[in-house]
Amino acid sequence: MAQKTKTREINITNESGTFATFFKKFTGETKEFDFEGISAFRRLLSNERARLLYVLKAKKPSSMYELSKLLGRDFKSVNEDIKLLERFGFIEMTEEKTGNRKRLKPSLVIDELTVKIKI
Repeated sequence: MAQKTKTREINITNESGTFATFFKKFTGETKEFDFEGISAFRRLLSNERARLLYVLKAKKPSSMYELSKLLGRDFKSVNEDIKLLERFGFIEMTEEKTGNRKRLKPSLVIDELTVKIKI
């Protein structure tokens, strides 16, 4: 059986001379986020966050610490990026227990991102 593709759809529309951005959930539900348009979307998916998503997909790190080492970035910055990407539904954190310690493992939830710009 073929695996179902998980897609995140982002719509950016021109309303009264400004762009409004809407994120469409997997279930088809539309939830509006406070975006200022294309520039805000670009800040959401900066080069560093795009690289983070790529490393999650390609290397599948077992912890946030390992992810920060793979990226060559400090843990705090990676943690902030992870929280933001998790809020928008790109990443999911799972708790794993090893001995007496718990660690959070980030994993990519989507495999496709569709951006539509309506002018």
